[in-house]
Amino acid sequence: MLCWLTGYQQEQLVQQLTADVDFTTFFAQAPQLNEKVTQITGLICGYRVEAIEDPLLQKIRYLDKLVDELAKGKTMTQILRH
Repeated sequence: MLCWLTGYQQEQLVQQLTADVDFTTFFAQAPQLNEKVTQITGLICGYRVEAIEDPLLQKIRYLDKLVDELAKGKTMTQILRH
């Protein structure tokens, strides 16, 4: 799921996680956000993820939303709403 969202390869992701980088660095160094990321919609922590104006906060909330929805047993197809 993190690789899908950020474009990191598994090895790159492990490097980021073991380097204990912050979210700013993690997303700044991400190869490329998935083009379908804007299809992730809905409420997370009381905010509509698609309406968050701060780019970094929106990426973090996309991640939150993915984790939350996958934990509820939804598939990626169900999460990527149109």
